[in-house]
Amino acid sequence: MRTYYFDIKDGVPVRDKGGLEFPTVSAAIEHSKNLASELRDDPRPKDPALAVVVVDESGTQIHREPVFPEKPSLSMSFRRIG
Repeated sequence: MRTYYFDIKDGVPVRDKGGLEFPTVSAAIEHSKNLASELRDDPRPKDPALAVVVVDESGTQIHREPVFPEKPSLSMSFRRIG
C-alpha cells in the first residue's frame, strides 16, 4: 500500500503530515471526496477556493477535489434555424 497525503488548500495550504495508506489511487481520491463533503457541511465560513489536494509519496499532486464545486449554469439560447 502507498501513503497519500490530503492537504487542505485555500489561500494558505494546511499540510497533512501523517498521511493515510490506501491500496489504490482511486481509493485515495474517494477519500478526498468524503473529506470535501465533510468540510462542505462545516458551519464555519465558506471559502469558494477551498479544496482537498491528494499528494502521493513522491510529492506529486494526483487529484484536487473542490469543497464547493461550481454549479453548472443552465442557460438557453434561442436562435433562428433555417
